[in-house]
Amino acid sequence: MTGSGDSSVVRVDRIALAFCDMRTLYLRNVPDEVARALEELARRESMSVSSLAVRELKAAVAFRANAEVLHEAPRRELDLEDIVQAVRSGRDT
Repeated sequence: MTGSGDSSVVRVDRIALAFCDMRTLYLRNVPDEVARALEELARRESMSVSSLAVRELKAAVAFRANAEVLHEAPRRELDLEDIVQAVRSGRDT
């Protein structure tokens, strides 16, 4: 049985990261309230602050990339009635 404080438990993600060739990023001037919030979130999810920060940074980068794709996508003028008709015809067949 493992508890959240069991130091003998080795998380698979930590092992995988040990074998990856990744850059190290140091952050300065992190506001105290941000650091405390990260520490609390990491504690709740049984993660290190570093692992949590990497996860959140990856999500932020993916969100930005998705927003750029949507922004660059061609604009299409669609009529709501055309959409409803297409859905209904697909459903009725």
